[in-house]
Amino acid sequence: MQPVQASIEQALTEQFTPMYLRVVNESHKHSVPPNSETHFKVTLVSEALLGKRQVQRHQLVYGALTEQLKGPVHALALHTFSPDEWAEEQQVPDSPHCLGGGKH
Repeated sequence: MQPVQASIEQALTEQFTPMYLRVVNESHKHSVPPNSETHFKVTLVSEALLGKRQVQRHQLVYGALTEQLKGPVHALALHTFSPDEWAEEQQVPDSPHCLGGGKH
């Protein structure tokens, strides 16, 4: 079985032909068993996102990751950019640590 992170990367690469893609497993920041693949941060830069609002971009990503979101993926932090936006930004915020499930 393919690791979840790799399946996310593959699905997004096939759907968006990104000029930049970074998928980070942030499960260790949450109250989940060791080696879990449930919480991810995705930075996606693609021409396919040009002219689309953030909501539309997120809907496209969710559509590309239907299988992953049905099963193992519990949370997905999305940072989506057109190439021009990325040329100006080139950074994404750090994700907060989880405060639930006994981790404070």
